[in-house]
Order: sequence, then C-alpha cells, then structure tokens
Amino acid sequence: MLNLERLRTLDALARHGSVSGAAEALHITTSAVSQQMSKLEREVGQQLLAKNGRGVRLTDAGRLLAEHAARILSQVELAQSDLEAQRGQVVGELRLSAFPTAARGLFPFALSALRERHPALRLRSCELEPENGIAGVVRGDLDLAVVLDWYNKPMALPDGLVKAPILDDPAHVAMPEDHRLADRDEVDLAEFADDEWITWGEGEFCHEWLMFTLRSKGIEPIVGHRAAENHTQLALVAAGLGVCVAPLLGRRPVPAGVVTVPVRQRVRRHVYVVWRADADRRPSIRAAVKALQAAGERVG
Repeated sequence: MLNLERLRTLDALARHGSVSGAAEALHITTSAVSQQMSKLEREVGQQLLAKNGRGVRLTDAGRLLAEHAARILSQVELAQSDLEAQRGQVVGELRLSAFPTAARGLFPFALSALRERHPALRLRSCELEPENGIAGVVRGDLDLAVVLDWYNKPMALPDGLVKAPILDDPAHVAMPEDHRLADRDEVDLAEFADDEWITWGEGEFCHEWLMFTLRSKGIEPIVGHRAAENHTQLALVAAGLGVCVAPLLGRRPVPAGVVTVPVRQRVRRHVYVVWRADADRRPSIRAAVKALQAAGERVG
C-alpha cells in the first residue's frame, strides 16, 4: 500500500522541482526528503528520481506517480472536508497567513473572535506577502491566505482556489504637513512627479503596482527609500524624506507631522481571502471567512 506521507513528498518534489524546495515546503530536512523517496521507490519497485546535474528530475514513472499523488491528496482533502462538514463542528487546526498590514489590522479581531466562539479550533497564523500566501495554499502548507490586489492591477489566482472579499481598502497619499499639497481636499498622482517616493521592496506586488500606475501616467518614479511596513514608510514621511501611498489598513494611527490626502482616481486595494476549492465544505474554513469579513467591516 502506498504511504500517504511519501506521496506528499513526491507531490512536493513535482511542484517545486528540487529536493531543497520540497524540504522547505514540507518543513523537513533534505535528507528526510531523500529517505522518503528511497522508501517510495522500494515500495513501487521503480526508479522515480534521476540525477540531473547537481539536482534531480522525475523519471517517467516518477511523473506518472506524481500525477496520481496530486489527485490522491486532493481526494484526501475532500474526504477530510466532508467528514468535518458531516460532523458540523469547527474543530481541528487552521493555518492562516496575511500580508503584514492585514495581519495587524484584521487578525487580532478575527482570530480572537474565532477562539472565543470555537475553543476546539487550533489557530496558527503568520505574515506572508500575497504571492507567498497563495503559494502556501496551493501547496497545502496553509488553509487560508489573506491577500490583495489593486483596482487597476488584479492578481491572477491559480486553478483550484476560491476567494471571498473582505474589504476594499482606500489608499491616500501621505506627505509631510508642510508639503505644497498638504492642504488639498484631493490630489492627482501626476502632481507628485517631482517628489521622492517611499515604497515597498523591489519585486513586491505593491511596489510593482505603484511603478506600473505612475508610469501609466507618464511619470518615471523617483524612489528614495524602501520599507516593507507601512508604519516605517509613514515614519520616513514624517521625517520629510518623501511621500508614500497609505492604505487604510496600514495608516492608523497617522504619526504627527504627516497629512494623508485622498486620491482623485479613488485608489484602492481589494483585500480578500483565498482557500482551496477541495476544502470548501469545512466548517472551520467557513467560520474563519465569516470572522475575517466581520473584521473587515469593523475596519472599514
């Protein structure tokens, strides 16, 4: 009989393409991955891995079994969901992630409400950027991920995931209180063509959105400083070092010396939660989505 954990290891190898990638996804050592694969090869009586330079690749038999493994693991998830749904109780373990401002703005209220209403549910949460959260849900490392996209730059979801909205997060421009536009009721992003921007890290989704949006207006952004956290960005604005985009989730409280002004184009982020379709019937998933939406209403 095929061992489920070894099939999970094979599935991780197929998804990540390397022993180290599979080990990281499964939170085990690379030697543990190799041992699991050696045992699986003995069980099936065929070679599943072959050397490929310094790494490995799946053989034809390995790819065939990996396709079956993905379907088997999906069926196991469905079985667990159906059993949990049939029992109708919010129990077990639920693993969640959120991008930093959502973890700060939504998780305290949502997770405390879940713990109070469902004491038998074990909650495990972490901060992850949207792309990493989605990847974790696809791999099965996470049950839910709170992610975002922007009004003019949607994020494509992989097949097999479903989503539910949490809130629309309006974004203002934050500037020093003595900035030339600080007394305005609203501003246009094009008016900041000569300002230095304080933005997110290179390659992060929100940074790429800002570069895309400004360049679509014919502006080549001047990036002065980078910071992952919105509150760090606001502190740099307070020091007079530039301007930044300040979403609602990330700007409370606004530090002294900083003014936030709405953008005429109604700049906003869409915040939503994603999970695997094969886990859709789990009461714990439904309870968590409801709690996150209630937290979103409270923030909004």
